[in-house]
Amino acid sequence: MATDYYDILGVSREADDAEIRRAYRKLARELHPDVNPDAAERFQQVKSAYEVLSDPEKRRIVDLGGDPNATAGAGGFGGSGFGGAGFGGLGDIMDAFFGAAGGGGGRGPRGRVQPGEDALIRIDLTLEECAAGVARELTVDTAVLCERCQGGGAEAGSHPVPCDTCGGRGEIQNVQRSFIGQVVTARPCPVCRGLGEIIPNPCQQCAGDGRVRARRTVTVQVPPGVGDGMRIRMAGQGEVGPGGGPAGNLYVEVTEAPHEYFERDGVDLHCHVSLPMTAAALGTTLRQRTLEGDEELHIDPGTQPGTVHTLRGKGMPRLRSSGRTDGRGDLLVHLDVAVPENLDARQTELLRELASLRGEEQPEYAGQARNGLFGRRKAGRTR
Repeated sequence: MATDYYDILGVSREADDAEIRRAYRKLARELHPDVNPDAAERFQQVKSAYEVLSDPEKRRIVDLGGDPNATAGAGGFGGSGFGGAGFGGLGDIMDAFFGAAGGGGGRGPRGRVQPGEDALIRIDLTLEECAAGVARELTVDTAVLCERCQGGGAEAGSHPVPCDTCGGRGEIQNVQRSFIGQVVTARPCPVCRGLGEIIPNPCQQCAGDGRVRARRTVTVQVPPGVGDGMRIRMAGQGEVGPGGGPAGNLYVEVTEAPHEYFERDGVDLHCHVSLPMTAAALGTTLRQRTLEGDEELHIDPGTQPGTVHTLRGKGMPRLRSSGRTDGRGDLLVHLDVAVPENLDARQTELLRELASLRGEEQPEYAGQARNGLFGRRKAGRTR
């Protein structure tokens, strides 16, 4: 049973080219895989129906009750009778040897309406903006639908007509003799560029392309937790395709600026705090900077150089593939103990007295350890 291409597009058999084109554009925008991933099969059906009904010769076959896309099943080499290979006819046999253009059964004209390309734009964000999320207005320069012809490519009252050079087939065939006989090759028609039709009176605004370049403003919602190099997809905001075809996607790539205080590692943040030797020995309380404000950081007496304090949940939001956040990373504070320099006489005397009271005598040889000190001491502790 022949496929009802009119029913697939939702138009009557008396529909003109403009009605068919409008119906296709409407369905293509609704069913494009980038917009509706579950409708990929339906999108292909709609695309195939438009390619058939926009071709005068193929539409004539449909109106006569045939199906131009059906594979021939009858004849001396029909079905799988030719050695079980499953060839559908002499054209299929020639295709097997010479490709789609070799057997006299041409590829046919390509559709004027084509999907658009994706576009890419970059935005610069601070660490605070990446953490909190932000709405940003962007100026993009892409191809948009021509308002004058609405993608049709022709001036009002004018319509595409079959190409005289290729007879509407979209390709020109050449016959060459070889040792096995005549070989038919085909190439796209140079006049209509493989479309099978030309526009005698093209649109003065888009020159028949169905689209024009324009600068416009879009708003992107950056979710919390994005990072350097991540891309945000804005479906249908890219380049409109030739003939007013469905637009591609716009990808917004994030460039995260280095921070003056924090260093990011995934969802965790790191920072370094310089601590005086006396504060490390006696203990103290510091005001620690975080993305959400200052917090108290308690330093225990006897804190060693390289100690790391971990503030749970004070890092970056954890961004899931769904675009939602799930918890936060940590803030790791690295303590650097500063050794005093340029001591005056009194300070030197006090330190020598402290060393004497603690029994911290100077080792006789460089690298000498007392009481197995190297074996017991750890390079740093984590709190």
